[in-house]
Amino acid sequence: MGLVARNKAALLGGAAMALLVGLHTANAQEAQTNEQDKKGRVTILQRLIFGAGAEKVAIDTPQSVSVINQEDIDQKQAETIGELVKTIPGVNVSGSDRTLGQTFNIRGIGGPESGGEEGRIIVNVDGATKFYEQYRMGGLFTDTELYKRVEVLRGPASSTLYGSGALGGVINFTTKDASDFLADGQKGALRLKTAFDSNSEGALGSAILATRLNDNFEVLAAGNYRYANAYTSGDGTEIPGSEIGAPSGLLKGTYRFGDNNEQALRASYMHWQTDEDDQYYNQTGIDVPPGFGTVDRKVTDKTAIISYENPASDNPWLDLKVQASFSDTVNDQSDATLASLNRTFGYKTYQFNIQNTFDYEGDNFVNHLTVGSQSNYQERTTLKSLSGTHPQGERTGTGAFVQNEFIWDERLTLIAGARLDWQRLEPTDIAAATAKDHTAFSPKIAAHYKLNDMFAVFGSIAHTERVPTIDEVFDTAQIGRPDLKKELSNNYEAGVAVSLYDLAQQGDALQLKTTGFYNDITDLITDNGRLANPRFTNIGHARIYGAEVELGYDSDYVFGNAAYSYVIGEDLLNDTALNTVAPHEFAFTVGGRMPDRDLSFGWTSRFVAGQDRVSELPNMRLPTPSFSTHDIFLTWKPQDGVLKGFETNFRVDNIFNEQYREFLSGTAGKGRTFKLTLAKQLDW
Repeated sequence: MGLVARNKAALLGGAAMALLVGLHTANAQEAQTNEQDKKGRVTILQRLIFGAGAEKVAIDTPQSVSVINQEDIDQKQAETIGELVKTIPGVNVSGSDRTLGQTFNIRGIGGPESGGEEGRIIVNVDGATKFYEQYRMGGLFTDTELYKRVEVLRGPASSTLYGSGALGGVINFTTKDASDFLADGQKGALRLKTAFDSNSEGALGSAILATRLNDNFEVLAAGNYRYANAYTSGDGTEIPGSEIGAPSGLLKGTYRFGDNNEQALRASYMHWQTDEDDQYYNQTGIDVPPGFGTVDRKVTDKTAIISYENPASDNPWLDLKVQASFSDTVNDQSDATLASLNRTFGYKTYQFNIQNTFDYEGDNFVNHLTVGSQSNYQERTTLKSLSGTHPQGERTGTGAFVQNEFIWDERLTLIAGARLDWQRLEPTDIAAATAKDHTAFSPKIAAHYKLNDMFAVFGSIAHTERVPTIDEVFDTAQIGRPDLKKELSNNYEAGVAVSLYDLAQQGDALQLKTTGFYNDITDLITDNGRLANPRFTNIGHARIYGAEVELGYDSDYVFGNAAYSYVIGEDLLNDTALNTVAPHEFAFTVGGRMPDRDLSFGWTSRFVAGQDRVSELPNMRLPTPSFSTHDIFLTWKPQDGVLKGFETNFRVDNIFNEQYREFLSGTAGKGRTFKLTLAKQLDW
């Protein structure tokens, strides 16, 4: 047996041994959701997870999951999505630290150099899949102010519900609702907000109007405008092209009807736009490679969704969710240094999702069976020029999935699932290119077992397949070449969860979750560079493994959390390191509350190791030294009196003005930044 096989056997054997021991030694206990109600505290690991199947808290989910809630979003005062997710273990932003140059990286999967990132990480906004690919451009164009929740599901196990090929995982964004601002008996609310950023002299203006027209119908209208000049790094260097001026908005209506108003019909429209001049084409702040120069970019992103939900609490055979969505992202480029770059790039995606969950409950068990399908049609366009390295095409796809979750004695949870996807790629105005059909299969099995009131073990095995994309199949240098094969991923995870209560004072809570993972990826599609012929080939064999640790503590007066990620990525074909793997990182937040003063405050630190595991194949990255950043924050939210409804958030990021660059970024990070947010809500 080889070393790789022994590692796999050891990982799975350890998980099985822990599970068998637990079956003989565990005692019955209450469900975790009931436990947190009794104890009174909710740590970051007790937040509810909606995207992994049946609703459950994070620490009871047999995979690595994290949730960012509205309190986190307000406290971080983030200008970009990257600022929100940077303390989640195993999650990084790849590309430059700016609105038009960010994309996600989870456990070493995801990088801006290749258009082939489609499907490796799936990003959803209220269930609508968002994707955009262009050289050194980000994949998600939006504003943090539109959201109340971000859910990150790490690893390929999420492929069952969201799409084959999610080698890195899934990120789900949830937009605000009118009910988030309306208390019982209220008819309307107006929330006004302004924010200031000292580093880039940036500002945010936001207004949210929520109204309840009657007992059944409510509407939310939100409008934002975010402005910022170019920011400076720790040594005072201005980062060209990091300025932004972006209006955004959300219109969302919800109509509830049926028994107890359980059924819900929602319709929403989200719009984001920016128009920036003299952007460096490669989004790094310098003309590398030389000759690309600058370009003016007007980017518009639209998302429209209609959905229907019927949980039917009195009918265990019906829990129906239906959704139709439309996504349109357009980048109109003009006045480029190279005239050939004056193009309009676009993605339009039409999507239809439907799923139902069947519940069955016995004397000592509960079973949730979910079946569903997702269908989509995508147009990839390039206007004003020949396609070149951004080929035009159409993708039609559909997938069917089934996932069964069995819970015995509120201790043992077994989840098994499988998904089958089919897609057809058709070229648009590409000579000699022909349509291609692909199928992909993604099975998984996962288990979680509570040994007793304090300890639990979990593990999973997941296989997924990522099919080639329009960019990879119809690139000019691919025409007439052998067909690309699917990427294959086998992922193994095992971990331990610990829950402790009443440690320092009555009602406090401490949770710890540790996950080890091993991902073996074969037939990896590699981008050999825009001048190579063929450009894309199946020459890759990668191994990514490591561990993630999350800890959360909460009490009446003290709170804290910590996260550690250790990820190693290896190119087994060339015996080199993967250039898409971020270095080891430890982050923690410790804070306090003064309930009688309505104050909370805290300190956040990130310690990032140096990264010298780099390779020249296929895209060179420069090593980065270790660094640390430290932030402080203060929140004041009066709960009564004449100031009720006011909210103040003050924050200082990078207090010590550290000069640093994230390994996966092409530009230096922000220097010391003072942030101030003032908000006021009026109710009637």
